[in-house]
Amino acid sequence: MKAVVTGGAGFIGSHVVEGLLKKGFEVVVIDNLSSGNPDNLKNAYVSGRIKLVVDDLKVYGSWINEFRDANVVYHLAANPEVKTSITNPRKHFEENVLATFNVLEACREYKVKNLVFASTSTVYGDAKTIPTPEDYSPLEPISIYGASKLASENLILSYSLIYGIKSLILRFANIVGPRQTHGVVVDFINKLRLNPSTLEILGDGTQKKSYLHVQDLIEGINVAERYLRESNLRYLVINVGNEDWITVKEIADLVVSEMNLSNVTYVFKPATEDGRGWVGDVKFMLLDISKLKSLGWRPKYTSKEAIRSTIRWFLSSR
Repeated sequence: MKAVVTGGAGFIGSHVVEGLLKKGFEVVVIDNLSSGNPDNLKNAYVSGRIKLVVDDLKVYGSWINEFRDANVVYHLAANPEVKTSITNPRKHFEENVLATFNVLEACREYKVKNLVFASTSTVYGDAKTIPTPEDYSPLEPISIYGASKLASENLILSYSLIYGIKSLILRFANIVGPRQTHGVVVDFINKLRLNPSTLEILGDGTQKKSYLHVQDLIEGINVAERYLRESNLRYLVINVGNEDWITVKEIADLVVSEMNLSNVTYVFKPATEDGRGWVGDVKFMLLDISKLKSLGWRPKYTSKEAIRSTIRWFLSSR
């Protein structure tokens, strides 16, 4: 079997690649390495069944030939920076929406029958129902990032209905774990290494969100994909998150504790009147994961445990 993984040299992508290799796939990774790193694939290379293609999905070029005879495409490549989507929306349109369109066209041209897409909880915007289920409406993303992912979802649904591409759309909570290069944990550790006495925190610290360990994510993807493959559904939209959530201040406390620091002064920097970290930041996010749990999956790590494990990995590896 052959799988194509876009963004496969990234944090989440490299874990997906390893999971596919364990299942016996030949894997082609397509990545422009703007945020991915070939070092993330060093364990995967041992298999001898992986090929890295450095190319740009925004340009419909020779990379599409890698889709020939592919059983499944995992489209994980995207620009995930919510903050920069506010100041540079064109970048997010091109790297998220245009790239997704090109991937879908490659699937259509080479008659790929299965697609797995990494979407996001930000498509819900400031949801009034928490935990938020997949059928929540209206979907009103408050960032260009969220809007670009929702636009990509709609493109995928149309391609599923018109061209018969069986599609799994996964709305991720905040994913953490080994090889992570950005996010609140990385930000806090880097700041405290520069200045162990003071920690600047974007927002008022009360922002509260769900965090999922990347290994729990991989198991969740496997369960959802198996269900869709065995069903008569053309597509499936499903939340992948945790059962609990944690505040930004609690994360700061965990980082300070794991770094064995004391007397750290927190300096809060809210970007909005209601205490968000930046314009477009969803302040409260907890997904309803009952659909995925009904298929036999549940996270092994709580949000706090996932965060603590990630802190320890980062401190021991850098």
